[in-house]
Amino acid sequence: MNKGIQKIFAEVPKTYELVNHVLTFGFDILWRKKAVKIAVHQGGTHWLDVCTGTGETANYLTNHANTNTKVYATDFSLPMLTEATQKPNGKRIHFTLSDVKQLPFPDNTFDLVTISFATRNLNTSRETLESSFREFHRILKPGGLFVNLETSQPQFFIIRKLFHLFIKIFVKPIGSLISGSNAGYAYLSRTIPRFYSTEELASILKASGFQNVYFTRMLFGAAAIHQSLK
Repeated sequence: MNKGIQKIFAEVPKTYELVNHVLTFGFDILWRKKAVKIAVHQGGTHWLDVCTGTGETANYLTNHANTNTKVYATDFSLPMLTEATQKPNGKRIHFTLSDVKQLPFPDNTFDLVTISFATRNLNTSRETLESSFREFHRILKPGGLFVNLETSQPQFFIIRKLFHLFIKIFVKPIGSLISGSNAGYAYLSRTIPRFYSTEELASILKASGFQNVYFTRMLFGAAAIHQSLK
């Protein structure tokens, strides 16, 4: 990820989750828990949450981990990781500061890799996103599962336009008011309407080497969970 995005995330750790909850009316909590419920069915002993941010998804994963399962979490922002360590399960999570372009793990390490609301930040171009997905593919064991939770594009034209209008009107003012970061929520309001549809993202996952790609739309397609196998 570039330095500009890194600077944005250094500004918002203390209010990051609150803003997400306010802007999604709390649906982001339900979506994360649903993604985790899908993910943990994979089983295995090594789980990784990439671009973990303040560690919400990693914390939920740890709630489902048995004594033999190790949960890892990585992010490129030290301020965000510092906040993540304060989670209830923070001491049970193995945190690593690293960029997704070159993760510090050997091939075929993890049974499960998850990412939540960070894929847009990897999408500086389709080629860059595919490269990140290939890195996730590399560190998964054969048969390993990748679960991707991200905003998406509603299928129906009217709903999509209303969704984009909501983003345009509310995201920057409310996000900036709560967090104090104008740049952060200006960036968010730009990237959400430009991100891929569910079908397009599924195609990118397949082009990155993943198989058996399935997706679940939520809230008329405003968000989606993709799951795919190595």
